[in-house]
Amino acid sequence: MLIKDPVCGMPLDQSTTQFTANFLSKQYYFDSEYCMNSFIEGTKIAYFSMEIGINSAMPTYSGGLGVLAGDVIRSSADLRIPLVALTLLSKKGYLKQKLTPDGWQMEYPEEWDPSKFMKLLPETATVKISGRDVRIGVWVYEQDSLTGGTIPVLFLTTDVEGNTQEDREITDFLYGGDEKYRLKQEIVLGIGGLRILEALKINVKKYHMNEGHSSLLTLELLKNNDLNPDKVKNRCVFTTHTPVAAAFDKFSYDLLSEVLETEVPEKNLKEYGGSDKLNMTLLALNLSKYTNGVTEAHMEYSRKLFPGYHIQEITNGVHSYTWTCSHFRKLFDKCIPRWANEPELLVRVDTVPDEDLWEAHMKAKQDLLDFVQTSSGLQMDTNALTLGFARRATEYKRAAMIFSDIEKLKEVNSQGKIQFIFAGKAHPKDEQGKNLIKEIYEFKDQLKGEIEIVYLENYNMEMAGKLTSGVDVWLNTPMPPMEASGTSGMKAAHNGVINFSVLDGWWIEGCVEGLTGWAIGPSPDQVISDEQRRKREITDLYNKLEYILIPKFYQERDSWIGLMRNSIGKVAYYFNTHRMMRRYATDAYL
Repeated sequence: MLIKDPVCGMPLDQSTTQFTANFLSKQYYFDSEYCMNSFIEGTKIAYFSMEIGINSAMPTYSGGLGVLAGDVIRSSADLRIPLVALTLLSKKGYLKQKLTPDGWQMEYPEEWDPSKFMKLLPETATVKISGRDVRIGVWVYEQDSLTGGTIPVLFLTTDVEGNTQEDREITDFLYGGDEKYRLKQEIVLGIGGLRILEALKINVKKYHMNEGHSSLLTLELLKNNDLNPDKVKNRCVFTTHTPVAAAFDKFSYDLLSEVLETEVPEKNLKEYGGSDKLNMTLLALNLSKYTNGVTEAHMEYSRKLFPGYHIQEITNGVHSYTWTCSHFRKLFDKCIPRWANEPELLVRVDTVPDEDLWEAHMKAKQDLLDFVQTSSGLQMDTNALTLGFARRATEYKRAAMIFSDIEKLKEVNSQGKIQFIFAGKAHPKDEQGKNLIKEIYEFKDQLKGEIEIVYLENYNMEMAGKLTSGVDVWLNTPMPPMEASGTSGMKAAHNGVINFSVLDGWWIEGCVEGLTGWAIGPSPDQVISDEQRRKREITDLYNKLEYILIPKFYQERDSWIGLMRNSIGKVAYYFNTHRMMRRYATDAYL
């Protein structure tokens, strides 16, 4: 049986190779003793993320942060970057969404069995929470690549024999419970995760914190390094994804003293984490040598939020192979060999004939509309201009913006048929987000018979793949500067879907008006009032839809296919996690 060395990628015959070793309960084979020792004993990057979306059947993610983390892991495996990832098991998931006939969201636990996907390791670690010793167990999932690379993903669990029932439930729900529950989870992830790595004897070179949820690991590093901040900084990398201060995790020192037992003196905690409350983002910033935002615009916003800090940028991406649907994969395999592991080769999409691009798109569209009919009973028109909007249901995403002027929308529709597909979950405590879904349901009923609208329930990675490949236009209307990055439009671009978005996050870098897609509203650097900005956004949204998108889609098919080609060759070729992870490797890890 032919396999590949996980370090050098050399093809091997499993039956004859003499270099073999067990690592985290899995047997590996190597081309040489050097590769074997490098893999087992060599330094690793420890990547910490509160959520990781690695498989739709494993509900260990809520949205963009977790899906991005999954793409980080996939690209790291493809590129054979020596990385190990840590997250929480989230035994009962984030939430299973059920929508009532009038559009009100109901939430249920999403129970799943980790033993179907991964192995439970014998090693455990212990942390003290609320005065009690809490044991942490660890499941391991291996993300393998055809290049030979493999990334172990460690899922931490407190559902361990010997813990109290209260403590066994700490890793049940992703982002569940109250502030105390969240703090307990972050202790398990940051401090518990670091101790698990020690128990597994993994040689860590750098600790990469994906958002501030895991930044308590810096306290453990301080304790282990005689409170020397320089020694900690040299080993820590921090990526912030949040553009507004109100969204950062902050815990009162009273709560901290009640829940967390640490040998780091309070004066040091306040020096690094803030004088009033422990700000997890500030803690990570103060104790990391390398810090970055996730787009150029987000870097600038972050520098304003934290003046004096050297915050850099590495623009996000998506894992090209994962988010390219089967029809485009086959087409790219035929016309652009090696694209899957060298997505920059998608710049050569000009070699793909127009008719083949359109055929692949129509097959993906039919797959989506078949899914819509199976899921909702609604039969949508394959030939109609179809716009998709799918992301977390929260106020700043402005999912209902397209319905700002119903009469105008009807007028637009009279110029060429349009239809909409929506999806997205609201956090259980986000009443405004839930009301947004209900509002869209009301518009759906109001426009029935004129404009077809569907809201698909229980949005997940599998559904995201169908949506981002099957619609004609990807719509995004965030309130600037709230979208630090966003990645759904990048997924759409990999499938020739055209972006139509407010200029925020990644789209500021990706949009070349009329060439790679279209912008909605003014550029973010224009100094105008919020009221003027919103008015111009709505005007732009309807005017471009009526006078540019609809005529081009229905009357200028060759020109439309040219835009699809640009989405692939001028957007997807760059906005991918292979490019992103090479940047992390050279700028942050080496």
